[in-house]
Amino acid sequence: MAAIGAPTGAMDLRGDARRRRKETRIRRVFQGAAVFSVIVSVLIVASLLGRALFFLSKVDLSALWIPSRGWYPRRGVFDIPTIVMGTLVVSGIGMLVAAPLGLGAAIYLSEYAKPRVRRILKPILEILAGVPSVVLGFFAITWIIPNVVQTIWPEAGFFNMMGAGIAVGILITPLVASVAEDSLRSVPGALREASYGMGARKRTTTMKIVVPAAVSGIMASLILGLSRAIGETMIVAIAAGASGGSAFKINPLEPGQTMTAAMTALAIGSDQVRGQEGTFESLFFVGLVLFFITLVLNIVSERFVRRVRKKY
Repeated sequence: MAAIGAPTGAMDLRGDARRRRKETRIRRVFQGAAVFSVIVSVLIVASLLGRALFFLSKVDLSALWIPSRGWYPRRGVFDIPTIVMGTLVVSGIGMLVAAPLGLGAAIYLSEYAKPRVRRILKPILEILAGVPSVVLGFFAITWIIPNVVQTIWPEAGFFNMMGAGIAVGILITPLVASVAEDSLRSVPGALREASYGMGARKRTTTMKIVVPAAVSGIMASLILGLSRAIGETMIVAIAAGASGGSAFKINPLEPGQTMTAAMTALAIGSDQVRGQEGTFESLFFVGLVLFFITLVLNIVSERFVRRVRKKY
């Protein structure tokens, strides 16, 4: 340390050597975690790619995109649009449920709830996020479908994509609400005070000031919820009604097959994955497609958040 009154050099500004060593170790730990995540992602792609390429070499590529054929892997019928459309239908219904419920809960907890109420409701909401999806799957077939879907649409079957989509929406609602609520609470209070100072009402301040300021986090919560809905397995495997295969369906009141449920139905025990050549390898191809869909969603989310993020 430089003496009092002596000129200060660059070495004096570096700080304590022990603290620098500690910060270096922490930085290396975080760097190692980042590198490890990249390595895991590369290994996942590598483990899928070989079998996926073998699958593509054994099937007619043009036959993969004929919606009228359906998805029946043990018969050698691999129609990708069937399971992609089923995934989109279930995920879309789930988002129609989760977006208003999740954002409504987030706005209430952030802007309207008293501190005591928020301290009670926020943990309950987070506990709901920990409910196993298999429980919601059985809830869908024992209550949602008989009491909601079939009450509104009597022509709906016992297993259908509508009931599965509603259950998926319930599953991802806490995720959307938690991320969106954190984003809303991060908006500086000075913006709210300035709005109130100009005579704006609570509702106007919330919808015209706070929500636009937190739009990046809100969109991130919705895209995160969509990714979770696309990757959901047990609910659709139980409630959507397509076990071994499915015809191409866009009607949510009928049974359908999603990408994750297709993989589950085909891989129930290694001795069950039988059929024509390429049946087992189709699991890896569907997994690779699902991986890239999730990757694209994450990239789009990151680019959008960076574009609309506001700094205060």
